[in-house]
Amino acid sequence: MDFNSYSNHIRNLFGERVQKISINAGFTCPNRDGMSGVGGCSFCNGAAFVPAYANSTNSLLAQIENGISFHRKRNKKTDKYLAYLQSFSNTYAPVNILEKIYKEVLSHPDIVGIIISTRPDCIDDEKLDLIQQLSENHYIKIEYGVESTYDETLRAINRGHDFAATIDAFEKTHNRNIPTAAHIIFGLPGESKEMIINQANTISKIKPESLKIHQLQIMKGTAMAEQYESNPDLFAKLDLKEYLDILIKFIERLNPDIAIERIASEVPKQYQFSESNWGYVKYDYVLQLFKEMLKERNTYQGRLFQHTTVI
Repeated sequence: MDFNSYSNHIRNLFGERVQKISINAGFTCPNRDGMSGVGGCSFCNGAAFVPAYANSTNSLLAQIENGISFHRKRNKKTDKYLAYLQSFSNTYAPVNILEKIYKEVLSHPDIVGIIISTRPDCIDDEKLDLIQQLSENHYIKIEYGVESTYDETLRAINRGHDFAATIDAFEKTHNRNIPTAAHIIFGLPGESKEMIINQANTISKIKPESLKIHQLQIMKGTAMAEQYESNPDLFAKLDLKEYLDILIKFIERLNPDIAIERIASEVPKQYQFSESNWGYVKYDYVLQLFKEMLKERNTYQGRLFQHTTVI
């Protein structure tokens, strides 16, 4: 196997295909409301990644039904679903509110678990205790936005926390045996190709169950789009082949136990800041090129991985 694919990982966990359904529970973010900062992360345009059926004006159960209906048209053989609390920081509320939301989602008979997308600075012992309790009867996973392992990058993108917060969040979550995912972006301003690749060692040490890797896509209406216009030299401007070359070098150094969920992202055309992106390239095409390049190079995930427990 060239890389540890998340689809195989989930099939092994559940014994069958399980579909993820995005849910918008109406959360915000401490980097928007002034708790950690204002304006949000410089790359963020949350509307660009939310499917039409995940409309926060609908109830959570109505969104689930709409999501199931949407996905059943594409794959009629799927009977089990994971609710993906996707938009903004889905642990950013008092525990009693989180408990009500999570239990309402889990009450749907076709939902077998929840993936909770959040920030490392939006978790604490009380919230983890709740999630651990719910995990006794359901698959609950926390997906942390890591974005970068470098503090200078986190400051540059107005992230509102440092990498030490990420390490702490993963340690506390793993201590409760709660599965984790990490999200990281390749091509953030100021990061060289070597810096991007070297993050594989750090991600391997915090050892998420799965990893999402996205290329930087600068979107209209973001602070980063303005930054790009004023100082484009800050950005690596990776074309598709350069990106895949870096990606392969990265996964060669990545712990092979970490399942890879995604290797790139798609942004709808109306959000794309055309100066910076590849254009509208379909994910399946990127994935196919990635697999072909792995075979051409006769390489695989973890080929250069070195075990270490110190971070």
